[in-house]
Amino acid sequence: MPPTAWLFPGQGAQEVGMGRDLYEAYPEAREIFEEADEALGRSLSSVIFEGPDEVLRQTVNTQPGILVTSLAAWRAAAAAGHEALHADPVCTAGHSMGEYSALVAAGSLSVSEAVRLVAKRGELMQAAGEQNPGTLAAVLGMDEADVQAVCDEAGAEVCNLNATGQIVIGGAVPAVERAAALAEERGARRVVMLNVGGAFHTSLMSPASDAMAPIIAEADVSDPATPVIGNVEAAPLTTADAVRADLTAQIRRPVRWEDTVKRMHEMGVQRYVEMGPGKVLTGLVRTTLRPLKLPEMPALVNINDRESLGG
Repeated sequence: MPPTAWLFPGQGAQEVGMGRDLYEAYPEAREIFEEADEALGRSLSSVIFEGPDEVLRQTVNTQPGILVTSLAAWRAAAAAGHEALHADPVCTAGHSMGEYSALVAAGSLSVSEAVRLVAKRGELMQAAGEQNPGTLAAVLGMDEADVQAVCDEAGAEVCNLNATGQIVIGGAVPAVERAAALAEERGARRVVMLNVGGAFHTSLMSPASDAMAPIIAEADVSDPATPVIGNVEAAPLTTADAVRADLTAQIRRPVRWEDTVKRMHEMGVQRYVEMGPGKVLTGLVRTTLRPLKLPEMPALVNINDRESLGG
């Protein structure tokens, strides 16, 4: 069996109805949704399954919604006996709030604790976005140094280093618009303004990070049984203290996903299994590893619905 990494998506992969077929087909998946509803004291599952879209897209619903749907896919895959879950992974990793899903899969957080933390994270990030309005833009076809240069000039910040030539910038709207214009002038293949609720993973999220710090400090966090590659340094998290530090910092620090993929490759991973809505992360794995001209590309597996489990 090839050495495997389990990957979990972050905000942006959501869609109304996600996970419903897993809920209906697998009691183990249904238990995740029910546990989340109980932990929150409200029916998050009805928002996930029925929407409307504008309600699901609110950060306070999107973040726990992605978490719950991803964990339902993970539990359903185990229940279905999917071959990728026959052995423990080399590591787990999640993009932004997907790191919480990765921590549950690694035994560091319980489902209910992760749901509680992510719901609070979403609430505080939504509030920070209202307090310090900002936006994000994807800069395509430009290297990190050049993107950093236009951000420095415009007063924006790099917030997601997703893959070579796929970098997200953020900050106050005028700063991001100025950086986007500079990037286009200086050779970016394309710049796409993103419809989001705030400048996530920038200093504008500092109020949310500061407010989450004492909550995370008091949370029930265990040492991961499997290394989790953290967003902030793209390094394995192996202790509860390291987990707490990473979760607090990542709200206002860039997500280093390209470095995360390279770290997993260095750890010998030969199969990447993305569990949850969408196929963004396996796509970024392919984009990151292709330039390395490997003798053989690692296997990329997506588990996001009943069909992907052979149902």
